[in-house]
Amino acid sequence: MAKKKAAGNGTSPDTDKPVPAPKVQKAPAASKARGTGKNLVIVESPAKAKTINKYLGDDYIVKASMGHIRDLPRKGMGVDLETFVPEYVLIEERGKDKVISELRKLAKDAPEVYLATDLDREGEAIAWHLAEALKIPTDRPNRVVFNAITKAEIQKAFESPRPLNMDRVNAQQARRILDRVVGFEISPVLWKKVARGLSAGRVQSVAVRLVVEREREIEAFIPDEYWSIGAIFGTKDDPKLIAAYQKFLSTQVAKKVAEGAEAKSEGPNKKQITKWLGDHDLFEADLVEAGGKKLETISAKEARELATAAGFKIVKEDVTENPQGKGPAKKEVRLIGTIANAPTYTVKSIEKKRSTSRPSAPFITSTLQQAASTRLGFGAQRTMRAAQKLYEAGHITYMRTDSTHLSGDALTMARSFIKSEFGEKYLPEKPNFYSSSNKDAQEAHEAIRPTNLGYTPGGARDLAGDEARLYELIYNRFVSCQMSPAQWDQTVVLIGAKTPAGELVFKANGRKLVFDGFMRVAGVFSEDQILPDLTQSQRVYPTDVQPEQHFTSPPPRYTEASLIKELESKGIGRPSTYASIIQTIQDREYVLQQDRRFWATLLGKVVTDKLIQAFPSILDVGFTANMEKDLDGVEENHADWVKLLKDFYVPFHAGVEGSMEKIVHAGGAPSGFKCEKCGKQMLYRISASGFFLACEDRECGNTKPCDKFGNPVVREVSQYKCPTCGREMIKRGGRFGDFLSCTGYAIKDADGKPSCSTIISLDKQGVPQPPKVKIVTTIPCDKCQSPMVLRNSKRGPFLGCSAYPKCRSTKFFAKLEGAQKAEVEALMPELKKLGEAARATVEKLKAQVGGVAGEVPPAGDIGIEPGDLDITEDAA
Repeated sequence: MAKKKAAGNGTSPDTDKPVPAPKVQKAPAASKARGTGKNLVIVESPAKAKTINKYLGDDYIVKASMGHIRDLPRKGMGVDLETFVPEYVLIEERGKDKVISELRKLAKDAPEVYLATDLDREGEAIAWHLAEALKIPTDRPNRVVFNAITKAEIQKAFESPRPLNMDRVNAQQARRILDRVVGFEISPVLWKKVARGLSAGRVQSVAVRLVVEREREIEAFIPDEYWSIGAIFGTKDDPKLIAAYQKFLSTQVAKKVAEGAEAKSEGPNKKQITKWLGDHDLFEADLVEAGGKKLETISAKEARELATAAGFKIVKEDVTENPQGKGPAKKEVRLIGTIANAPTYTVKSIEKKRSTSRPSAPFITSTLQQAASTRLGFGAQRTMRAAQKLYEAGHITYMRTDSTHLSGDALTMARSFIKSEFGEKYLPEKPNFYSSSNKDAQEAHEAIRPTNLGYTPGGARDLAGDEARLYELIYNRFVSCQMSPAQWDQTVVLIGAKTPAGELVFKANGRKLVFDGFMRVAGVFSEDQILPDLTQSQRVYPTDVQPEQHFTSPPPRYTEASLIKELESKGIGRPSTYASIIQTIQDREYVLQQDRRFWATLLGKVVTDKLIQAFPSILDVGFTANMEKDLDGVEENHADWVKLLKDFYVPFHAGVEGSMEKIVHAGGAPSGFKCEKCGKQMLYRISASGFFLACEDRECGNTKPCDKFGNPVVREVSQYKCPTCGREMIKRGGRFGDFLSCTGYAIKDADGKPSCSTIISLDKQGVPQPPKVKIVTTIPCDKCQSPMVLRNSKRGPFLGCSAYPKCRSTKFFAKLEGAQKAEVEALMPELKKLGEAARATVEKLKAQVGGVAGEVPPAGDIGIEPGDLDITEDAA
């Protein structure tokens, strides 16, 4: 699409001039004695505070609460299980004491205190906790909400503040208490029946169940074999085309093999084939009818007979054994041949029609996460971090929404932009409206969209990295959703030939874009072939006939995108929870993500099975979805939230008390593997470090480690010697990938300590990486007060919290001041020295085998970026 210059120097077109003093409702007389300082505005994050501060005058001071300031205590239930009165505590132990002290002092001196937290339930709950902590009456009109952080929206919000919405607060309280009760009562069952330290959650456990059930569907699936016959036709009888096509295929195969492609990926892809055929007036067709009988699936025998009748001479039958295949898929067959004795093919019929395709709806939270996953390769957490920054900078509307609704102003803005940028033909007569795909959508907010179309992706100079890429995705989806449909000329051609097997009919589909419409902005994603100009009864000539073996496929493993879509369709979770659900089930190692797909671990399967045995209703998808509706009812229909909790807890607690007798301990389950020493069954046992395999015959005593999926791990001695002590190094797998471990770890000294504990990380190609270097500083983390550690990355030195991954706070060197900056500068030579030593260690390993493929990162580079650790979603 055409690029429109952004206003100013890459800043938002909203002026930076302060908003005139808003007209607010007069506070009760008693409040006049609150103070004579500046009006206090409280938001969740510093970035949000900085943006809002631009639009408010000198009469206001904007401060960040850094997310929640109160919560249930970290230890103990924290809830009276008779009255369900929660025991909230200030989150001082997480570094909030300074924040709370400052807010209390400012609130005491402020004439008015405005609570400007996010507009969802979580934001309303944060505002309520602030009001309680700062002793602000909840009926005061001091709650301001806005869907976008722009001058107009801020001014509108401050002109009409409202009291707190206690129904929304209570809905959030009910959710928090419900999750605490479920977690605290179920988790001890797992401790006794599986292993200490495990945890269960009301929503996360159901998400794990979906992945586990899909895994078992895949494991139980036995494919069926079927065949199809395709052909390539041309308008000329030219034997050179046959040779040229075969040369094209072989050239592409050779090219991919040279690039190291696997056998299954050899050869050109669909897009390359379609382009080559189109350039040579050739097209593909599929056999759909033989002897007057419609063909859906055909057997191997029928495929050979029909292919021969179609003009295919079998020269060779290539059979490959697939040890990973099941049933018929163990034998993969490829028929190799040439065109010979082909019948006469003519065009039987040509059908043309005009078709249209409509644009997709503007993004909601789930569809944004899905699109970012498939188009950008972003995980849900990464997507929401970038979206949070875009929102707080004032570039997009609120990013936690399940509504596709667009305001009148947004529609006017989009239609005006489309008309001026692309012309009348790209603008539909009326705005396009969309209904949400989620039947339980709360429809409380707008869809996710840019706040100003004058701030184009091409002119967004203050955006970079993830934010720039995500903004372009959001921008283009919003503009395209209000554009005219794309139009296609669709052609269906039937090609027939008389043969001894009866008449064979091939079907060719072609589609040509005649008006791009919304695709002018969204992009054209079709790879449909364009058929040459054909006429009725015209002769066509086969260039290739392709009998092909197929196997039915099991259901695919979930990706982040498809799992979020499944959660949304079943009513599990809400927009603000999808990212945390996905992250939590991975952090707990109930599922692992490989090649962007989720695999259920042995631990995930065992925990799911035990929870289903003990608590079938809690792990029921329908029950979880109905509970979400009940929570919505508290907010929307003033339902009694305490009664909701009591009605849930009484039968739930009774089930917990009787759960211990329902299930047996997970240790001792059969594994399906045989002991190589005595031939008896190997059982799964559990230790402090996880599952392992042990022979059922205790006298045999054979044990063996297993991986996260329960498969035996074979000890693999690497080609490297330990750079510290010279012993052999073993290749092992861990939470963060493969690594080399010195065999000296198993040799204990007099004090029982390992004689050598050297480990070396490996990248995905198996190349040794420099050991991570870090220096502990005296600088405290702003979020949790833990000491920060100095590290290096591709972007330079930075400080990361030592409590990672529980705390992901980071500090950039460029933003340090005073004593903190001086301390880091003094430590830089030591960091450099450690980095050089780390690099030397890897070079020493490299020299052992005469060089290692791949590049060794620069000294001290640990392969992560500061942004990978930084989380700005304080409210989440």
